[in-house]
Amino acid sequence: STQSTGGIGQPEFIHKMELPDTYRGEFRDPDTAGEKFGAQAEKLIQDIESKNAKLAGFMAESALSCGGQIILPKGYLSTVYKAVRNAGGLCIADEVQVGFGRCGQGMWVFETQGVIPDIVTIGKPMGNGHPMAAVVTRRVVADRFQANRPEYFNTYGGNSVSMAVGMAVLDVIESEGLIAHARETGELLLEQLKMLQEKHAVMGDVRGFGLFLGVEFVKSRSTREPDANTAVAVKKEMYRNRIIVSTEGMYNNIIKFKPPMVFSKENAWHFLEHFDRAVTMVTKGV
Repeated sequence: STQSTGGIGQPEFIHKMELPDTYRGEFRDPDTAGEKFGAQAEKLIQDIESKNAKLAGFMAESALSCGGQIILPKGYLSTVYKAVRNAGGLCIADEVQVGFGRCGQGMWVFETQGVIPDIVTIGKPMGNGHPMAAVVTRRVVADRFQANRPEYFNTYGGNSVSMAVGMAVLDVIESEGLIAHARETGELLLEQLKMLQEKHAVMGDVRGFGLFLGVEFVKSRSTREPDANTAVAVKKEMYRNRIIVSTEGMYNNIIKFKPPMVFSKENAWHFLEHFDRAVTMVTKGV
């Protein structure tokens, strides 16, 4: 979970689990962290049931974007989903930012966790700039929804223009091999960013897959104290070179880089050159 300002605050019926962050969280062994973080779902469910309430469902991004470009440790979703389903809840995967092949390992990031959600929310890349989104669900969930006959209306739902746009996006992803492209370009970016990490001590962690990458800035690698000032300064320097990145995470100290799927290896080298230059300028003033 992350904290931010604004809004009305957390409703009583919403319960947050600990962020499964293997860099900064309680559990850091990649081989066991997923099950240990995931096991917290069982305790949370027990707390809910002790108050004579019942779990409705669990919702999480399949990789955490605004939470800090966090790749879920293996076994996390399978552990949580098992606990949720045993309690009668639904498992909901948010693929709005991370879906449609961005991870380079398949169309959907939840596949990398070896799970099948009950409901998947998708949007953003679905229309490649055209405003559209969708909810995909299992037949049994859809039938239950229909049986209850709720009042539901959508003025623009299923319009022919949006359908054509969505089909065109899927055609291009397939015909241009964009999933494999994301994997190959992402591997180059990740490898080179890790090399830059050896050069710049402020780069505490480099993580991600495909074209979904994050760099965490710290004041000290030993203490892992977040360094938001440096992250924001690097972001602004990148802006000056007409390269868009953002800062995310609980401490706003993580550079988030999520370029278009057509981002080429040539583009990647251009990015890396300016990123190295920006970090050097911010940290050393040269």
